[in-house]
Amino acid sequence: MKKWQVLSSVALLTLTLAACGAEEEAADKSTAKNSAETTETAQFPLTQTDALGKEITIEKAPERIISLIPSNTEILFGLGIDEQIIAVNDNDNYPEAALAKEKVGGMEFNLEQIIALQPDLVLAHESNLYSFNEEAIAQLEAIGITVFVVKDAKTFEETYTTIEQIGQMTNKVQQAADMITSIKTGIDEIEVKVADLEEKSVFIVVGTAPDLYAAGQETFINEMLEVLDVENAVPELGWPMYSTEQFVASNPDAILVTYESDIEAIQTNDAYSEMDAVKNDQVKLVDGDTTSRQGPRIVEGIESLAEAIYPEAFNE
Repeated sequence: MKKWQVLSSVALLTLTLAACGAEEEAADKSTAKNSAETTETAQFPLTQTDALGKEITIEKAPERIISLIPSNTEILFGLGIDEQIIAVNDNDNYPEAALAKEKVGGMEFNLEQIIALQPDLVLAHESNLYSFNEEAIAQLEAIGITVFVVKDAKTFEETYTTIEQIGQMTNKVQQAADMITSIKTGIDEIEVKVADLEEKSVFIVVGTAPDLYAAGQETFINEMLEVLDVENAVPELGWPMYSTEQFVASNPDAILVTYESDIEAIQTNDAYSEMDAVKNDQVKLVDGDTTSRQGPRIVEGIESLAEAIYPEAFNE
């Protein structure tokens, strides 16, 4: 064979091998992409453990969902689920589309109405088990309605777990992951913004009539204060009741309330007149919804607190 023919054959073989390699690489990438897409969807049937410690099996993505608390509803809408939501809590006010949904109760729930709506998933909540109790759950389960009790989250991490669980049950796994990433990014940005601000002490009032109640340690709103590097003037756990003497002795830099009527109740009470926050006009209203709902608006809740505590940095 002539030299030029040998060289031509070698060149042709090289090009052929290169082309095959490129095709194999493209095929590998396609397989990897398909594999990644597969991991972003739920595999049914799936089993989740709810707040009661019960293993709940979801046979397929639900098409008719009833949400019994606003935080669950906000998560569902945030995941892009609208048409599947057939009824919600009386107090659901966000997003606007939730206002148009049928209501099945607020503090008490209409079990007959829930049954008549024929849901394939009821998302209950640990915090309202005093009204929607295990007996009610058993009645629904006896006729084939799946009930999942969502944990009453005390931390952001527990909220992320709730979002993941609801995302899996509704086959919105990637949307749930994106929601969590968005929340974490927003929190990181706020932490950078408050890094050099002067630390303040804050007392959060969650009601004044007939008794004054406060937000203490190991509560959802307390973790929001921690993001802002703010001292909670309430050292007790949970939601303690405070006497007038205890409240005055706490003497925080700022008093935050979640009900507008509590501003006047505090400012016009002579017993509180010598508190620094009262004298310095630092009794402020914060958004009661975003600071208490364990859902996608965590960042908005933190910002509501920040705007009241550090108006010079956040009211721009």
